[in-house]
Amino acid sequence: MSDQDDKKQQKLNIQIDDDVAQGIYSNLAIINHSQTEFVLDFVNIMPGSPKNKVRSRIILTPQHAKRLLRALSDNINRFEKSQGKIKEQDKPNVPMNFGPTGEA
Repeated sequence: MSDQDDKKQQKLNIQIDDDVAQGIYSNLAIINHSQTEFVLDFVNIMPGSPKNKVRSRIILTPQHAKRLLRALSDNINRFEKSQGKIKEQDKPNVPMNFGPTGEA
C-alpha cells in the first residue's frame, strides 16, 4: 500500500457532546509546565467578582503543546490575512485586583 492509501484509511471519527460543543468563554489563560507536561488553565474573569474559577484545564505533552503553538500561529496568520491585523493591548483591559472596594 502507498502512503496515500494509508492516509485515506486513517480517518478519525471525532464526536463532540452537546455540552462541550457550547464552549466555555475565557479571557485569561494561565500556562504552566513541568518536564513532562504543559498545563493550560482557562479562566473567565468578571468585573465585580471576588473569586474567579478555572473553567477548563487542558494538559498536553510538550510535543502536543508545540503542535498547538504551530496550529494556533497558522490560524492567526490566516485570520489576519482575511480579517485584518489583530490589535494587541500593552496591558490587559481586565484589572487583576478588581472587585468590591467600597465600605458601607
